[in-house]
Amino acid sequence: MKVAILLLAAGRGTRLGADVPKAYLRLGSAPLLVHSAVRLLAAVPEEHACELLVLVQPEDRATHLAPHLARLESLLPEGAELKIVDGGATRQESMDRGLAATASDTELVAVHDAARALVPVANTRQCIVTAEQCGAALLAIPAADTLKRVADDQVVETLDRSPIWYAQTPQIARRDLFVRACEHAKKTAFQVTDDASLLEHAGIEVRVVAGTAGNLKITRPDDLPLAQALLDRDPTPFPSGT
Repeated sequence: MKVAILLLAAGRGTRLGADVPKAYLRLGSAPLLVHSAVRLLAAVPEEHACELLVLVQPEDRATHLAPHLARLESLLPEGAELKIVDGGATRQESMDRGLAATASDTELVAVHDAARALVPVANTRQCIVTAEQCGAALLAIPAADTLKRVADDQVVETLDRSPIWYAQTPQIARRDLFVRACEHAKKTAFQVTDDASLLEHAGIEVRVVAGTAGNLKITRPDDLPLAQALLDRDPTPFPSGT
């Protein structure tokens, strides 16, 4: 089986207040983009072929991305290819472009936010296996906090949190299912904030695989020291020589 990893790195990260786009922020010895790539590639079962597609803003190619291209290339297993693809104005447009750039023999597509730099390898591998068996799967964690529905700063009710899960990435599906879901979304003018929603809207079942709380999306300045503490406990498995 061949797995295409779509690594979304086109976000600007304005809430972080950084002077570089979020994917290129440094965490320890590498930017978020590289940490994500290492962990995702390590999660692909050895018997599977793979390719890595990085979705970027066109203006970032020569500035922010260029210094890291050689390192990304060095991470690839033998026979794998690195492709740099210009992202679109929306997540769905980026998805369309990424899917179109995948190799013709791609069977599974894993979509991941570069800002989730500490994606767990073992859980991601299980997500790949589950998608291979069932068609589509995503990492998620059950809601741990009490949920309140609020209107005009007033609590309206307390919600049952037992069926609520927080979606993470990667979100993985057979390529043909993602293509069908994207086409259906265009026909119905449906806009989403995550990729599994495209599948759900098209009536495609998506399995949940337990993620980890450490798979946080680095969004605010306070997230960086937390991510560093987590990285110290669970170092990114960089291959020797990279």
